[in-house]
Amino acid sequence: MDSDKLITISLDAMGGDHAPVETVAGAVSAVREGGLAVILVGDEEIIRAELDKHEGANELPITIYGSTGVVEEGEPPALAFRSKPRASIFVATNRVKRGLAQGVVSMGSSGGTIAAASFLFGTFDGIERASLGGPIIGLSPNTMIFDVGVNVDCKPSQVADFAALGATMARVLRNIENPRVAILSVGAEEGKGNRLVKETTEILKQSSLNFIGNVEASDLPFDRADVVVADGFTGNVVMKLTESLGVALSDLVRKRSPNGDGNALADEILELTNPVLAYGGGPLLGVRGVAIVGHGRARATEIARALHTAREAVDKDFVAIAERELEALRASQGNNSE
Repeated sequence: MDSDKLITISLDAMGGDHAPVETVAGAVSAVREGGLAVILVGDEEIIRAELDKHEGANELPITIYGSTGVVEEGEPPALAFRSKPRASIFVATNRVKRGLAQGVVSMGSSGGTIAAASFLFGTFDGIERASLGGPIIGLSPNTMIFDVGVNVDCKPSQVADFAALGATMARVLRNIENPRVAILSVGAEEGKGNRLVKETTEILKQSSLNFIGNVEASDLPFDRADVVVADGFTGNVVMKLTESLGVALSDLVRKRSPNGDGNALADEILELTNPVLAYGGGPLLGVRGVAIVGHGRARATEIARALHTAREAVDKDFVAIAERELEALRASQGNNSE
């Protein structure tokens, strides 16, 4: 394997509910698939012990870089950035900032990953905070929701930015030539919704995006739009309800199939309501670097997918294209979207 042609991804090996066992296993699996080199960031002794469990792993393009501590879920990210500068997510992200890796992946604290990427990579001009989103309903795999929890309170101009960034993601990473952009509301008719919806609608109508108006939550499983925007509070509620319904329904099917004959259906229900399993994670939008945020409960398979999602984002120059398209959106608005 020609290491000169590999894309190097820095992995927060201590992040996630099952780290470092699953993160190391995911890294080994991803590298064996090809196209990748991985830097495992975390407690060197623990990671080395895990890596040694995988036959032939020492011959793979995987290196270990030491860090101290982890950003815990619920810990204030900005405070952690100051008090734990050697925590695994900050060190892993700094590998990218220093040019030693081309992207970072973490299954740990999403707030910690957002803080690390925002502080170390910086954000696009005019972006106050990064956005996170992607497909959240497997029945409609091309429909992506932005934002899903990073920005709980939003201004109309911020939601319009989500639309531009989401449309770029749909084009570059999902190969959708002219993504249909919609805003999530309480009715499909124009004029339905709160002040945020109405003011964002006016911005998007003037933009160069393929804006199709409002969609309702009931439209989301039926491929009515490619990019659906909302404030992070609403997006997060939709995402967590979908995920939890999938878990509850798949558990119910298993309980009613004591002989295991319903397991395949239960697995399908879970996958259709938790599509993050298919991609491992999604990119932070609006930061000047590739940062993939995964699910805390991810196992090796999902972590390997997240690493390849990062590789694809690097390979397609997603960040540079997203920044250019955001600038184009603002130019089409005449810089008058506040």
